Amino acid sequence: MRRPLHRRSVVVAALVLVVGVLLGACTGDGEPTASPQDGTRPTIALLLPESKTARYEGIDRPVFEQVVAERCPGCRVLYANAGQDAARQQQQAESALTQGAQVLVLGAVDAAAAQSIVVAAKERGVAVIAYDRFVADVDLDYFVAYDSTRVGQLQGEALVRAVGPDVAVDQGVLLVHGAATDPNVAGLKAGLRRALDESGLTVLAEYDTPDWSPDKAQEWVQGQLTEYSGRVVGVYAGNDGTAGGAISAMRAAGMDPVPPVTGQDAELAAVQRIVSGDQHMTVYKAISQQARTAAELAVRVGRGETPAATATVHGVPSVLLAPVAVTLGDIPSVIVRGGVHSVEEICVEPYAAACRRVGLLETTEDR
Repeated sequence: MRRPLHRRSVVVAALVLVVGVLLGACTGDGEPTASPQDGTRPTIALLLPESKTARYEGIDRPVFEQVVAERCPGCRVLYANAGQDAARQQQQAESALTQGAQVLVLGAVDAAAAQSIVVAAKERGVAVIAYDRFVADVDLDYFVAYDSTRVGQLQGEALVRAVGPDVAVDQGVLLVHGAATDPNVAGLKAGLRRALDESGLTVLAEYDTPDWSPDKAQEWVQGQLTEYSGRVVGVYAGNDGTAGGAISAMRAAGMDPVPPVTGQDAELAAVQRIVSGDQHMTVYKAISQQARTAAELAVRVGRGETPAATATVHGVPSVLLAPVAVTLGDIPSVIVRGGVHSVEEICVEPYAAACRRVGLLETTEDR
């Protein structure tokens, strides 16, 4: 019997900083590179941590660049991706400072290692906006991110509901966290624990996945399925990449259907896995809004303004955006109508049959 998708109105709380500013263009992938500058407008460096997670090169970078082009023709913006290498990010930051960056928008590879980047920037009078990942115990100017504690709580609550109350005494869940060097992971864990502690679910084992690597997540889950054979009733995965690794491990172990698995980032592959029934949920964060907010904020700071923040995190003026949990029934409203992924993108082979089975194609065509 076909299981229809239900529609649900979802309000995504995303704060936009209203600015009348100028931003500019950027290129580059290794060491920071830049477009020409006329000497009268701020130079901004965007330093992102890695490219294994699809969002950074697929959303954060191009949206930031788009805002630059819209807001400030002729400005200079430096861009670099560290490829999950803290030492490389240090070199990229030094290069950006040498090239005259007045603002660093820093998505840290390693929060501890990034402290020296912030210190070096401040010694030169350069403003630093921590992007997506907080850097503690240094003089940050602003922090722009999603509320990681809320993300973890949404994931945990969804996992608890999906597993349900009928769990044997010896059964439980696996926790596949992200990289220990990512400061967001502490917030994710705190929110997750809040949900799990109230549920009574047993945690069989947990793992901090180096570099958020799907392959390492898969390898670890494979070992746990052997150790806890027949006892795993759900998997918390910190993001969609590690969710994919966990699901691959369970499929290889012959688990069909796989138990509920969480995720984060609403990657296309994850949405397709939700449609096919392999992944239970993901968390959608309007990354484009986060990138736009950071770019607009950076320009205002670079021009010497002091924009108002809406929150503080460890004393740092912050803009925190609100995440949205996405399960099967939320795909039409949040993912499709929200412009994240189209039905045509989601329902390619081999997912077309699953899309018809759950009513996604029919639901969209009937609108």
